Amino acid sequence: MREYLLVLALAAMPALGNFAGGLLAEMVAVSQRALSLALHGAAGIVIAVVAVELMPTALKTDVPWVIIVAFMLGGGFFVLVDQMIEIVKNRMGRAASDTTPWAIFFGVSVDLFSDGIMIGSGSTISFSLGLLLALGQVPADVPEGFATIATFKRQGLSRSTRILLGASFAIPIFLGTTIGYWAVRGQPEIIKLSLLAFTAGILTTVVVEEMVPEAHRDGESRLAALIFVSGFALFTLLSTYLG
Repeated sequence: MREYLLVLALAAMPALGNFAGGLLAEMVAVSQRALSLALHGAAGIVIAVVAVELMPTALKTDVPWVIIVAFMLGGGFFVLVDQMIEIVKNRMGRAASDTTPWAIFFGVSVDLFSDGIMIGSGSTISFSLGLLLALGQVPADVPEGFATIATFKRQGLSRSTRILLGASFAIPIFLGTTIGYWAVRGQPEIIKLSLLAFTAGILTTVVVEEMVPEAHRDGESRLAALIFVSGFALFTLLSTYLG
């Protein structure tokens, strides 16, 4: 149990990084340009998570078609969740309300859940590997937290609710870490890899359907593309030298 608590302490580091990004969004005036750049940076990071970590690992199998199907199912799952969010809002009498912030919140939660899976399962191999994985996620999670809370801020959600949502990001990463530490390590390899691919499908769909359109809502800054590739490069650098 002591080792498990230490692993949870590792998982707290990325959660704090994400929360810090959200607090930064609370402390500064977030213009549409700043929000667009933050979303581009977060999108670059998420795409890097998929391209550098999740899919290359998941495709290390003798049955790649299973991984590809799992990826497609992940994308379909997000579309279903997004539709359910919209239906719930419509039934609550808020048909005109924008569902994008909640969809982005869900996508970032999934990203944190996958971080937890990697930290939890990696720690079963060695504590040092879990530590490296946790440290590698921290700088990448800050812009995600900033973009998510800034999007809610733009929508007019109350500050107390925004802070509560920022703090709630600890839930998916702790849940993922717990599953990675106790459950995933005892499963067949194809189950572990399929879970990674399913997560990759969700994250890819979030970027294409929610983050990028929201970032382009009021035009695009000339720096946007550079920020996007910088986000991708940042995560790749951290993954290469700390992962």
